[in-house]
Amino acid sequence: MITAHDFPSAHVADHAGMDMILVGDSLAMVALGMEDTSEVVLEEMILHCRSVSRATKAAFTIGDLPMGSYEIAPEQALESAIRVVKEGRVQGVKLEGGIEFAPTIEKISRAGIPVLGHVGLTPQRQHAIGGFRVQGKTTTGAVKVLEDALAVQAAGCFAVVLEAVPAEVAALVTKKLKIPTIGIGAGNGCSGQVLVQVDMSGNFPPGRFLPKFVKQYGNVWAESLKAIEAYKTEVKSRQYPAPAHTYPMPPEELTEFERLIGAKRA
Repeated sequence: MITAHDFPSAHVADHAGMDMILVGDSLAMVALGMEDTSEVVLEEMILHCRSVSRATKAAFTIGDLPMGSYEIAPEQALESAIRVVKEGRVQGVKLEGGIEFAPTIEKISRAGIPVLGHVGLTPQRQHAIGGFRVQGKTTTGAVKVLEDALAVQAAGCFAVVLEAVPAEVAALVTKKLKIPTIGIGAGNGCSGQVLVQVDMSGNFPPGRFLPKFVKQYGNVWAESLKAIEAYKTEVKSRQYPAPAHTYPMPPEELTEFERLIGAKRA
């Protein structure tokens, strides 16, 4: 699994053979320049889901339910999920939370909408859990992660994301579940993995914060910077556009055009 937030990022992810593409609320920061995921609203998520879905032909697409779109009541969550699927044109939704959101997950699942769970570190609730901190580092914490994972499984999730959980804990939780686990900062003992595409592709300049679990497989920033700087240089020197990049005019038509211009000036 990998994230995508627009047509180009979904296009390349689908062509690369990703099994699943997640329109994650991380787009708040990597696509919209917001401070954190709590700022993005449902309408913005639907817009990005729609863009991603237009490019995706093979991968299973999932849209994140943003903060404020599902916490009030299961009925609110179902209404939001229906909008994401119908208007965003994705196949399923993801929401954060464990035991406390089991009734919400069950409500959405019973309506025929696939739900991807998300336990461990839940970024939408970072202020309530002391920031972006690893979860499950203590016995009590590890039990909580397992209980949450079992609860979302029982509620109907088809899979669950385990974020920022010790690898050993994630591996044991995976063995206890009947549904697949998708790890992000949770070791290679999970059933699958997910990363934010912008992070792993290197879309931002050196020095930008990246979580410890991110491995950069490319350097889109450097390639884009090089291309744009070359474009700027060639435009200023008039190397670009070259004849190969222009549309020719028949010589006789050009001659006549020049004659008409000359006559009008006279």
